[in-house]
Amino acid sequence: MDPGLSPFRPGVPVPIESFVGRQHEIEYLHRMAMASTHGRLKVGFVAGEPGIGKSSLVQFVRSRCEQEDDMTGCHVFLGGARDLNGMMRKICNQLLKESINQPWHEKVREFFGNHIRKVGAFGVILELNLEDQDFSTMVNNFGLYIQDFIKKTDKQGLLLILDDVNGLANLEEVAHWFKSTVDELSISYSGICLCILVVGLEERRKALIQNQQSLARVFDLLDINPWTEEETREFYESTFTSAGARISSEGLESLVQYAGGLPVFAHQLGESVWHVAQECMVQELEIDKHTVLRGIVNGTEIIGRRFLDRQVFDTIRSEKYRSILKKMMSDKPIFHFRRSEIIKNLTSGEIRVFDNFLQRMKNLGVLTQDPSVRGGYRFLNLLYSLYCFSYASRI
Repeated sequence: MDPGLSPFRPGVPVPIESFVGRQHEIEYLHRMAMASTHGRLKVGFVAGEPGIGKSSLVQFVRSRCEQEDDMTGCHVFLGGARDLNGMMRKICNQLLKESINQPWHEKVREFFGNHIRKVGAFGVILELNLEDQDFSTMVNNFGLYIQDFIKKTDKQGLLLILDDVNGLANLEEVAHWFKSTVDELSISYSGICLCILVVGLEERRKALIQNQQSLARVFDLLDINPWTEEETREFYESTFTSAGARISSEGLESLVQYAGGLPVFAHQLGESVWHVAQECMVQELEIDKHTVLRGIVNGTEIIGRRFLDRQVFDTIRSEKYRSILKKMMSDKPIFHFRRSEIIKNLTSGEIRVFDNFLQRMKNLGVLTQDPSVRGGYRFLNLLYSLYCFSYASRI
């Protein structure tokens, strides 16, 4: 077992060969992409909580479409884009970069003309040398440009993935651009072989719709749920096996329980278990429950510091709230609860600070009140709940 060869990938999209599960979601998105190769414009929104595996899923679908269906794909990460011009800059630069090793690269270079420059000291890195005014023109004539680009590829169609749209979703101009662009592509460019997948949090999809209500009819929604226990078990078994390791049944079940179906949690806990096994010089590649539990403790600490806002991290770990948290999460993760049910198990001293705890967690965006249940609360995302459970289990 080599610590430099850990099979886990916490915090980043997983390699195609490491992808497990999600068969229903894969087929759903693949059908959309296939429909686009017959000239039917398809636009989808892949929604889900942070760490649920949205980027890994769409990357897997892209790979399948390229290998099986003679499509070309482009995965654009829009983090850092603050307006439409910034979004278009990222789209065009990624289209250019991903064409470098393709047989149609020279056609793409002709498409962008003399606006290409080389950057970086090593390898071939290209980007467009354009001004904001040029990208504004592309924004306003996206249909014309994207149709011409697809023709240059000589492929059956283009799967365009717009990932991490969260920073743009609250902008009214972005919502209106999506709607007008889809209308234009549908009417003026009938028969275009294009599938667009927008990837982001569910609340960002709602923000786009709030700014342009017609988008509710535009997006085919795919909401990504946590892994099932069976999928989580399959993930750990196949990942450890791929690295030549075996995990005991007791250790496996502990990892399944603590991961809670959240891929980012599963990868980080698996990574931590792997490194603990290295430190203990585990023989014969057998990882027992004791090693797993040590890894879970270490992994929980890393998850808190890596993925939680500092204020959230400090509040959850606050001395005055520790006993409350432990009683809330005594047996398993909870995603929603009634205030009255939690109070039943608290001491008088804990009850006195419990409402302060709820208010603090609401202010930080960890909890929100559940309007459908009297005195009900729920965690805003699965990551918060799973971290609280993992941390409470070790105190």
